[in-house]
Amino acid sequence: MAALDQKSPNVLLQNLCCKITGKSEADVAHQFQYAVRVIGSNYAPTIERDEFLVSEKIKKELLKQRREADAALFSELHRKLQTQGVLKHRWSILYLLLSLCEDPRKPSNRVPVCSYGALLTQARDVHSTPFYYARPQSLPLSYPERSATAHNSSMATSGISSMGVFSINGPGPTPPSLLTGPGPQAVGESMRGSRLAWTLPVSSSPSGAAAAPRPPSGPSSSPAPKLPQRQRRDEDGSAEIGEAALVRDILYVFQGIDGKFIKMCSPENCYKIDSKVPLCKSLRDTSSRLAELGWLHNKIRKYTDSHSLDRAFGLVGQSFCAALHQELKEYYRLLSVLHAQLQVEDDQGVNMSVDSSLTLRRLLVWTYDPKVRLKTLAALVDYCQDLHLTIETCVQFFVASDPTVKTDRLWHDKYSLRKSMIPAFITMDQARKVLLIGKSINFLHQVCHDRTPPGKIMPASKSTDSPKDASVLFTDLEGAFQSKIDAAYFETSKYLLDVLNKNYQLLEHLQAMRRYVLLGQGDFIRHLMDLLKPELARAATTLYQHNLTGILETAVRATNAQFDSPEILKRLDVRLLEVSPGDTGWDVFSLDYHVEGPIATVFTRECMSHYLRVFNFLWRAKRMEYILTDIWKGQMCNAKLLKSMPELSGVLHQCHVLASEMVHFIHQMQYYITFEVLECSWDELWNKVQQAQDLDHIIAAHDVFLDSIISRCLLDVNNRPLLNQLRAVFDQIIEFQNAQDTLYRSALEELQLRIQFEDKKRQREEMGEWGVTAEQEAEENRRVQEFKDTIPKMCSQLRLLTHFYQGIVQEFLRLLMSDESLQFLSFRLDFNEHYKARDPRLRPSLGATRGRRSANI
Repeated sequence: MAALDQKSPNVLLQNLCCKITGKSEADVAHQFQYAVRVIGSNYAPTIERDEFLVSEKIKKELLKQRREADAALFSELHRKLQTQGVLKHRWSILYLLLSLCEDPRKPSNRVPVCSYGALLTQARDVHSTPFYYARPQSLPLSYPERSATAHNSSMATSGISSMGVFSINGPGPTPPSLLTGPGPQAVGESMRGSRLAWTLPVSSSPSGAAAAPRPPSGPSSSPAPKLPQRQRRDEDGSAEIGEAALVRDILYVFQGIDGKFIKMCSPENCYKIDSKVPLCKSLRDTSSRLAELGWLHNKIRKYTDSHSLDRAFGLVGQSFCAALHQELKEYYRLLSVLHAQLQVEDDQGVNMSVDSSLTLRRLLVWTYDPKVRLKTLAALVDYCQDLHLTIETCVQFFVASDPTVKTDRLWHDKYSLRKSMIPAFITMDQARKVLLIGKSINFLHQVCHDRTPPGKIMPASKSTDSPKDASVLFTDLEGAFQSKIDAAYFETSKYLLDVLNKNYQLLEHLQAMRRYVLLGQGDFIRHLMDLLKPELARAATTLYQHNLTGILETAVRATNAQFDSPEILKRLDVRLLEVSPGDTGWDVFSLDYHVEGPIATVFTRECMSHYLRVFNFLWRAKRMEYILTDIWKGQMCNAKLLKSMPELSGVLHQCHVLASEMVHFIHQMQYYITFEVLECSWDELWNKVQQAQDLDHIIAAHDVFLDSIISRCLLDVNNRPLLNQLRAVFDQIIEFQNAQDTLYRSALEELQLRIQFEDKKRQREEMGEWGVTAEQEAEENRRVQEFKDTIPKMCSQLRLLTHFYQGIVQEFLRLLMSDESLQFLSFRLDFNEHYKARDPRLRPSLGATRGRRSANI
């Protein structure tokens, strides 16, 4: 006999039955036959084929059983399964697993009639979720509160219990036992495949799957007397309708299905009993009160059916529909219990006179809580429809997202608050923290490429799934709700700052900007200027960036900058600005610092343009200091050489005086820029960065730092006249350097010619000849006189230069006095009132002086 294929469906199905029951192949023959019939049946669950919803339900069931590891493993396996095209009916397999997971099979395959209260209690305790509700003020109950003593404990809390696997969107096909027709045996056959929880036996004998429940028998037991069948007087149109027929109709109405006697009246939008039906007033009133439950069910079901599959409904709307589905599922579980009881009574022939039988009065008691629950849900449905809660897709949260924003602007532009959508119970500060929490997590994942799950970023807090925690959360918004938001905000922000500081060296890059772009590394900047002087003195069009980059690397290796991190030094580069006609290398040279990745969120393009402006200003001011240093060196070196030319004493004195004025001005400006602006602003920035609680605080502190530098360095729009005067001062310093260089050049040439003339004269005398002839001496005197004739021109040029310079400085001082924050700088620049004595505008008026004195007093 050929060996069976171990991968054939029959073998695999038999192995599955053995695995589930834990029995051998011989003992699972009945289960195997029943499984084959179920698989071969045409019945299908009438629920929405939503693979995501079923998978989420499975994970929730695993979490309820405290199997977090299994839930995570299931999620990973499901994700891998979705990426492969091996299975075409993933939803069916997941639904089968969910059905097996929720199978509520009991120890016995029959339920005694006398234990119906225990059946409800057991179903509620084992399978149901806690049933909490609040009575809606807008939907008053149609009957008074029930008394706790009106019924026994088995009926005290009916709730919405779970009694088997039912559809999420509604009940499945109506159980055949509720219909008139074949007996229990036919009912059992027709229910196979559609109600596994009702027909699958739990006892060791699987043969009961297809048979109707039988009374237990034993060696000494006698057959129990069969109770009389329910009378169905409703078949006789002339007789009064019995309560049993109304109970059956009511169970249909509970599902939104018209019964034989109770039908939906469309004009009045309610369930009514035909007035021609013979029925006593008490039963008619009780049935009408019970039928309200079906009307509420239809209202909620209609809302969910019309919106659950609408993709344009939005995430909030879909979440609301999913919550309604879950509530209806609990309601359907109660209906399944009632159907099961009715089935048992029909199978055993229970009479309506039995105390434990299913009556309208008992239905009123058992459906009290579900009715209140459905009224609350119906009120929510009305409220959401009236307010048009979800009108547009993705316009339902108070945090808006712009999908067009790129990653480099994620933190700044991608997410924003919709103030009109912020709930009334959330303050603006709480909304801002919620926004920052979400931004931080998305920034970590998308920009920092940090794959740490949010559960590990935020602290493990106590679950709020229990009703006690939920009630505290929604009643103590000032306490518990605030503390949860604060905890998530602080932990998420702290983790993000740690990642930026440790992995991306944010603080080190901030210090590098201070040292290099803001000229804080003094030895490096001085040596770089010495090396660049020959190159930058040339025309800007003749410069090559690679040559300047090589000089930059030489300056780094020769100074303390070489000890910086390679990550920082590789970002340092040379940048040449746009060349204008007549520009030299000094006018277009600048240092650049490349930023990308997460740190570009702090050092944005706008910030780097501000840094570039500040660098050009500081570089120009540093160059003025460098020029004046060269001027002073030239004066000191040439002073002794030119002592033999007394005719230059006057012009040299003018040079010394003007140079001293310029040195004093530049030194005071450098002191102001370096200490009062840069160092003070940097100290404030560093303190704020150390105390920052989130990335927004760092960005805001950095922006304030740059704005302060821009404003106090006279680079903003309001200080444009001051900046123009300061640039004019810098231009006068360059003019003075050129004039002094020209003076010293011509003076040294003249000195060299006189020395050569004297040397020739001495050599001829040593040879016994005349030192000079009359013609040579006349030529020499003529040349000396020509040089002396140029000295007045040099003096006038220096006087004119001094006049222009002093006029610019006086105007600069006058503008400084108009700004209270710069008056101390004005005092330091003119501490001896040298300029004030020359310009009456710099003298304060008597009224202003008295005003300041009275203010001081």
